[in-house]
Amino acid sequence: MITRQLQSIIQERASKIPIISVNGPRQSGKTTLVKNAFPGYKYINLENLNDRLYASSDPEGFIHSCRGGVILDEVQNVPALFSAIQVEVDNSRTTGQFILTGSQNFLLLQQIAQSLAGRVALFTLLPFSYPEIKNSSFDPTDIDSLILQGLYPRIYDQQLNSYDWLADYIQTYVERDVRSILRVGDLSRFQMFLQMCAARSGQLINLSEMANQLSINFHTVSSWISVLEASFIVFRLQPFFRNMNKRLIKAPKLYFYDTGLACTLLGIKSKEQLKTHYAAGALYENFVIAEIYKMIAYTGQRPLLNFWRDSTGNEVDCIIDSGSELFPIEIKMSHTVKPEFFKGINLFSELTKTPPANASLVYGGDKVQTLYNTRIHPWHQLSDILENSL
Repeated sequence: MITRQLQSIIQERASKIPIISVNGPRQSGKTTLVKNAFPGYKYINLENLNDRLYASSDPEGFIHSCRGGVILDEVQNVPALFSAIQVEVDNSRTTGQFILTGSQNFLLLQQIAQSLAGRVALFTLLPFSYPEIKNSSFDPTDIDSLILQGLYPRIYDQQLNSYDWLADYIQTYVERDVRSILRVGDLSRFQMFLQMCAARSGQLINLSEMANQLSINFHTVSSWISVLEASFIVFRLQPFFRNMNKRLIKAPKLYFYDTGLACTLLGIKSKEQLKTHYAAGALYENFVIAEIYKMIAYTGQRPLLNFWRDSTGNEVDCIIDSGSELFPIEIKMSHTVKPEFFKGINLFSELTKTPPANASLVYGGDKVQTLYNTRIHPWHQLSDILENSL
């Protein structure tokens, strides 16, 4: 059993706040996490029809039966519960009373904003991060395997064929959730859309272009992307353009929370295929940025990440904004460090007056070094970068 980094943080917050909400994609380990964190709590899964009917028909009676500490899984399935939970916590003033989980972010947050604001601590659990599994029995040392397999817990816990499991995951969860929310009629077109997203991983995203290629309207593509984001499949990295005089790119870049899903959608089944695939570099960048996102989220903070690109092509792949300082990070799959890797970082540092010591380069090699006033780290030492930026 791998202990998740969020567990101690959630337990600490539950000692002060009446409600804990843990959301994230399906099969990311939310239920296992909260059961381990709160072993004496009653557990109710609201995807169970009988429990859902009881909760829907008599929310106050249902919540009354939950006193003493309860985990409510997939709580967004019963919106009527949120008002009843609000009344209960306001009357009892008991900390750590309700542990809520959900896999449809926009539905859960909508209800929380309406009924539970000020009473709840929000957390997001994504698939494993590399630090969570590097000292486990799995101990992956090969980044190609990690990119290909992804980091969904069940693949590791049950030693499954990642391609087969992820293909089933796409069909049973991704397509099901989106179709249930948006009532997508043309499934084949939506499947093409998913593949297009995977092909654009790590790239600027143009929704109008995607709509034209799919022969659908812009608003449909926009809503599909939004639901993928709300279901924790993809996220958009927004550009950084604070107080800068150069002409800047203002379109976001698209990334998958899990590169295994992107590989499966692209039909990549082996490390040999991955090494020669046109998207290999983009998937490497995607993996590193998703890891940065997870490592920050798993400290209980909300990741403030951007990228920077000007109209002439100068770029920094990732910028961590700590609130008081900026930490630019360039990402290269190459095992060899080349002088041109530092052009974007140096220009960005000059324009923003960011100290050179804040800059980092993540590359495919194994040696830690400093060149051109920039710290250079292997991909498996990302945590060293984050220690200095959080």
